[in-house]
Amino acid sequence: MAIFGNKKKEKKASVTRKHRARTTKLTVGEAHDILRAPWFSEKALIVTEKGVYTFEVTPRATKASVASAIKEVFGVEPKKVHIANLPAKKKAMRTKRGVGTRVARRKAYVYLNTGDTIQFA
Repeated sequence: MAIFGNKKKEKKASVTRKHRARTTKLTVGEAHDILRAPWFSEKALIVTEKGVYTFEVTPRATKASVASAIKEVFGVEPKKVHIANLPAKKKAMRTKRGVGTRVARRKAYVYLNTGDTIQFA
């Protein structure tokens, strides 16, 4: 008596889907709302040499909308986009209350093709 069955299911021939580029149409000014600000930290500045730029984005931003915003604002086509959610943190305050909460944030890592750059200033 076996716990797991010995019968193997037949695999169906899967239909391969072509990778479709995800693009979203942005209205005028929406690209600047999606990209709140560039993220200037020590780690973010080190990886810019490798063609990875970091931005603070809105909580509703998707990878496709970030890619479209980068293309509209900076005129550069990103290779890929990664999005990270940063949780809120408890921090000690020098008040009667004692403890405060930092806001939860969201940042996007934008990977560019070799030779492409973004100028912030």
